[in-house]
Amino acid sequence: MAIEGGCYCGALRFSADGEPAFKAQCHCRECQYLSGGAPNYLIGMTESGFSYQVGTPKSFQRSDLDAPVTREFCAECGTHLVSKAPGAPGLVFIKVGTLDDPGFFDQPQMAIFTSDKQSFHQIPDGLACFEKSPN
Repeated sequence: MAIEGGCYCGALRFSADGEPAFKAQCHCRECQYLSGGAPNYLIGMTESGFSYQVGTPKSFQRSDLDAPVTREFCAECGTHLVSKAPGAPGLVFIKVGTLDDPGFFDQPQMAIFTSDKQSFHQIPDGLACFEKSPN
C-alpha cells in the first residue's frame, strides 16, 4: 500500500509504501505545541518505505534533551510532516493532516503520552491508552 502527502504550500511531497505499524493520537506536550493545543494524529510507517518526492525538509531537534525527537517540516510554510524518535528506530511518524487522503487514518489504535493529556482532549471509549510510549 502506498500513501502520499505533502505540506500546505506544496514545496514538499512524500510517499510511504507498506502497511502502517500503528495509528495513534499523541497527547505529549511537544505535539500540543505543534498542533495548536490538540493531540497530534499520526501513522507509524517504516523509514525504508518513506521518501520525499519533491523538496527537502528542514529538521529540528531540541538541544536540551538527552534523546530528542527529530521533527521535519517545510521551510516555506512551516507544515510539520514527520517525526523520528530515537526510541522507535526504523519508523517515521507521519502527521495525518499532511496526507492527501486523511480519511485513510480512519481511527486511532491507541492514545499515547496520556500523562500530558489536557482536560479538553477527547479519547474514544475503549481505546488503548498509554501514559508514555507503548514500549
